[in-house]
Amino acid sequence: MTRKLFGTDGIRGTANTEPMTAATALKVAMATAARLRRGNHRHHVVIGKDTRLSGYMLQPALTSGFISMGVDVTLIDPLPTPAVAMLTRSLRADIGVMVSASHNPFHDNGIKLFGADGYKLSDEEEAEIEAQVGAGLDGHFPAPRDLGRARRLDDAPGRYIEFVKSTFPRGLRLDGLKIVVDCAHGAAYKVAPTVLWELGADVVPIGVQPDGLNINADCGATATSAMRAAVLTHGADLGVSLDGDADRLILADERGVEIDGDQLMGLIAGNWHACGKLRGGGVVATVMSNLGLERHLAELGLALHRTAVGDRYVVEHMREHGLNVGGEQSGHIVLNDYTTTGDGLIAALQVLAVIQQSRRPTSEVCSVFERVPQRLTNVRYRRSDGRANPLDAEAVKQAIADAQSRLGSGGRLVIRKSGTEPVIRVMAEGDDGPLVDSVVASVVDAIKASADPVPVAAD
Repeated sequence: MTRKLFGTDGIRGTANTEPMTAATALKVAMATAARLRRGNHRHHVVIGKDTRLSGYMLQPALTSGFISMGVDVTLIDPLPTPAVAMLTRSLRADIGVMVSASHNPFHDNGIKLFGADGYKLSDEEEAEIEAQVGAGLDGHFPAPRDLGRARRLDDAPGRYIEFVKSTFPRGLRLDGLKIVVDCAHGAAYKVAPTVLWELGADVVPIGVQPDGLNINADCGATATSAMRAAVLTHGADLGVSLDGDADRLILADERGVEIDGDQLMGLIAGNWHACGKLRGGGVVATVMSNLGLERHLAELGLALHRTAVGDRYVVEHMREHGLNVGGEQSGHIVLNDYTTTGDGLIAALQVLAVIQQSRRPTSEVCSVFERVPQRLTNVRYRRSDGRANPLDAEAVKQAIADAQSRLGSGGRLVIRKSGTEPVIRVMAEGDDGPLVDSVVASVVDAIKASADPVPVAAD
């Protein structure tokens, strides 16, 4: 079936506009509950959110939907997405729900669903819920005495903090490290500085004053300038940048130079491989990861498994093939010895452990491979103008074919539509930097000529 609600990372859109309305959230909760119901089991859901203003609209709507279907609700907020996944497992809940649009600006929001095992629901499971939303819920409503109840888990932050700290090597501390941590005015604004401080670091927190409107605004993992500047201003050893729901991570070294997810995966995988902890003989990443990472892993005798873009596809491949390190260049790092989804804090601690044990500058520790020249440009287009998919235009198809021919076997070209916003991403890489730039420009120009674009800066 064609899915209208769910994209590559749950449901996402502009708040108070379909599908991100209170009415639709209510229906999604009810449909999810109907799909869960089995026998006389008392069902239980955990619902968390980040700091967006619209979360105060969507979380109560979801709560009402589950309660109306006889499901008990535990409320936690605000906490990172991986905290919801962890607490879903810890509390033996049937499902977890996170209200967040991750790295998007405040005017967007989203709904992410996790199963009882803490993993995101599969495409098939989401399709079943969407079908249930469309089919209605006649005959599913419980009697008044069987309605669900809601409670708030007041010690949820403390539980998550202790869980995150437990992943750091026992006996090791962060004494002597000055760390800037940018929480993007988002879900980790309390827990991230606390974790680092309790492990002994000198913490400089920024992005920790959420007002419902400033989440991800010129801060966080997608806008690292403020974090990098703070590293230089405070003479810090490194900077840690999380996004709005803290499931992704970007670092900066002591010089203020950004360190992306590919470098972090390469560092963690190499360290784990050296100490016999790496499973599966490789790393899982997406088609967007740099060719330099693939070459670096090959030198270590490790493989790079590539998947479609989206941390859920990375995780699915990790589970299917028995690997324990995976992620995305954008900073989603999944270490499934500890977590079931990307966790920026836990990934940061693994990197910090290597830095602290090596007693070398961050710039030396985290520069594990030389990046191959790569260019990514986004073309934002208007979906409501009635035009066809720009990628179906013959001129665009020809431009893509020409670009692939020019790159040859030594380069890669990846063209894809975002699953969470109206953006076409054009990425190319190869050893010839000017050629890569030229190839991307030619494809972007063709897309713009065939669409109604809204200019947007490259990621």
